Amino acid sequence: MMQVKTKESCAKRLSRVEGQVRGIARMVEDDRYCIDIVTQIGAARAALRRVEEAILRDHVAHCVEHAIASGDAEEQRRKIAELMQVLARTER
Repeated sequence: MMQVKTKESCAKRLSRVEGQVRGIARMVEDDRYCIDIVTQIGAARAALRRVEEAILRDHVAHCVEHAIASGDAEEQRRKIAELMQVLARTER
């Protein structure tokens, strides 16, 4: 489970991203200049990356750390494998 502080921070950021995406949709509907739209898409993607990074930091600090502290080798391997799969899918 995500730490309360991280959860609240991410919820606020995602709310802003939601507003950004709605703004981008309006730009498309209003036939705004393509480069301006692409610029706003880039800003929304960057904001989502920051949320992703915060959640991954929280996961490592909480879930992975807990698995390591537990001494359960199977749980440790599972958490590390899970993290590696997510990182491999993440586009940078």
